[in-house]
Amino acid sequence: MARVVKRHRDQPYEVTVGGETQYICACGLSNNLPFCDGSHALAAGEPAGKLHWYDEDGERHEAKESFPGIREDQPA
Repeated sequence: MARVVKRHRDQPYEVTVGGETQYICACGLSNNLPFCDGSHALAAGEPAGKLHWYDEDGERHEAKESFPGIREDQPA
């Protein structure tokens, strides 16, 4: 499914519970949410300040539409 993702991190969150380490997705692209499946590698090289969407094949496209509350003119 194609989706627009606003991300604040480029690496997953490492969480250890009961001696078992899991990685929580931080990019929003994982097909195994909330867990990381390595999909954040697709976002490598995204230019700062741009909004992108990813199609079913994992290809990145720049979003041309306006998405209030997601796209910001100034970096956070």
